[in-house]
Amino acid sequence: MVKAMVKDPILVGRFGAPHGVGGEIRLQSFTGVPQAITDYKPLLDASGARQFSIVSLRLLKDNVFVAKIEGVADRASAAALTNAGLYVPREALSGAGEEEFYLADLIGLAALTEAGEAFGRIVDVLNFGGGDILEIARAGSSETLLLPFRREIFPRVDLEAGHLTVVPPLEVEAKPSCPKG
Repeated sequence: MVKAMVKDPILVGRFGAPHGVGGEIRLQSFTGVPQAITDYKPLLDASGARQFSIVSLRLLKDNVFVAKIEGVADRASAAALTNAGLYVPREALSGAGEEEFYLADLIGLAALTEAGEAFGRIVDVLNFGGGDILEIARAGSSETLLLPFRREIFPRVDLEAGHLTVVPPLEVEAKPSCPKG
C-alpha cells in the first residue's frame, strides 16, 4: 500500500550512524526540548511512507541520543537509516507562539533591508551546535551568506508577508544587487 505524501512535514530529527551491533542508532533531535522527540507522533520518513516508533532513548551528548527503534534489530538495519530525517505532519504540532517560528517556515522567505530593498532569499537553516544560522542566497548574485539568526541581525520576521528584515553585520556589504521584487 502506498501512503500519500505528508503535506508540509516538519523535520524534528535525523538518524545518524549505528551504535553497536544490536540495532541501536544515533538520533539528533531538533525539537525545543530534545528528549521530547519521543512525544511527537507520528514520526515519518520524508515521503510519509514509513513510520518510526522510538522504543528507548538515552542521551549521548547535547541533543544527540542513542535510540532503539521498533523493527530495527541489527547494525545493518540501523545503517540503512543513516542520515534519514524524522518528520511529523504540521497538523500534529501546536502552533508556534508569539516571536516563535518553525525553522522550516523561514526557508524561502525574502530577506529585505530596513529600506525594503531586496537583499536575498533564505535557502537553508543550519545549526552546528552554536545556534541557528540562516543561509541567504544574495539577490542578483551566486553568493550565499551565513548569518546567525539573532534579533539584532533579523529584527522582524513576517511569515504572512513572506519576508524578514536583515540588518547585516558591518563586515557584510549590505548593498542590494537588484531592485526590490
